Amino acid sequence: MRVLVFGAGPLGSLMAARLHEAGHDVSLLARDQRLDELKNHGVVLQDEASGEREVVHVPVVATLGPDDRYDLVMVVMRKNQVQDILPVLAANPHVPTYLFLMNNAEGPDRLTEAVGAERVLLGFPLPGGSREGHVVHHVPVDEDHPYTIPIGEVDGQVRARTRAVADLLGSMRGYEVEIRDDMDAWLKYHACVTILALGPAVCAAGIDMERLARTRDLMLLSLRAMKEAFRGLRKDLGIRPAPRSFRLLELLPEPIGVWLLGSRLRTGEARSSIEGHSAAARDEIEHVADELLSHLHAAGAPTPAIDQLLPYADPASSTWPDGARDIPMRWGGIVGPLLAVAAIAVVARIVDRPQR
Repeated sequence: MRVLVFGAGPLGSLMAARLHEAGHDVSLLARDQRLDELKNHGVVLQDEASGEREVVHVPVVATLGPDDRYDLVMVVMRKNQVQDILPVLAANPHVPTYLFLMNNAEGPDRLTEAVGAERVLLGFPLPGGSREGHVVHHVPVDEDHPYTIPIGEVDGQVRARTRAVADLLGSMRGYEVEIRDDMDAWLKYHACVTILALGPAVCAAGIDMERLARTRDLMLLSLRAMKEAFRGLRKDLGIRPAPRSFRLLELLPEPIGVWLLGSRLRTGEARSSIEGHSAAARDEIEHVADELLSHLHAAGAPTPAIDQLLPYADPASSTWPDGARDIPMRWGGIVGPLLAVAAIAVVARIVDRPQR
């Protein structure tokens, strides 16, 4: 399979390198300074955990022409940049499959109208990362830390080409693939977490995960924004949670949710992925947030926490006071989960107790 990765940011560069390493015929499309960097240095990857660097010399190209022939074009770019390249993609009639790996809360219609529904696959790239100069920084992506890339057809069907693309992506070191029948819903729910909740909260904390993790007000607002968006998609728009475990997050009492969120934000993976994206892609946060909010507001979903938090994605906004704990936490619903945990612990002790 002849593959083009359209987009040489952190994720496009990483995936192109992994495909090249797996022996595939892959090229990486880049422009301007990034094109020169790749020609001069190759794809330089630095593991954030170990600090080790590797260099992969992936073939690079500057354009996708109307007569170029690839079996697959993977579009790995910010959503607000993709609309500018759709005419380029549409001008090529030979590419049978465009796999769009990106945030997308709008839905697939704009993509299918541009290149044809039969040529569109949806997905999301993992993990996050950042780029400093010509060096791509990423969390560990190897056999010990595999990431699952979700992909799916627009209509939810599983076709031969779906499996072929899944096999290709699954051949990359450190990656697994999940074929989903609800990829559009998955992207919307994912945007609830990263775009409407965590992204603005990281910006409000000055792009500092440690500061966010010790500022209870921001974690609380982030949790409430997430729940508002989940509730709007599920209740007001009738979109089933994807994955279904997100329904549990919607029911999570605030004290437990804030504690879990704080624990998660202190990990190195969170710093490299969420913090890096929030710093480099405020324009995408605002763009995709507008897409998702247009759906929620059209359905009449209330969004008070989202409306309070989202303005902090603007680079001109101020930061939230460090360590603030002024917003009252809602303790309702805490008794039931605590009793459930206690019951599970009791049952576990009974099961594990030696029989006499």
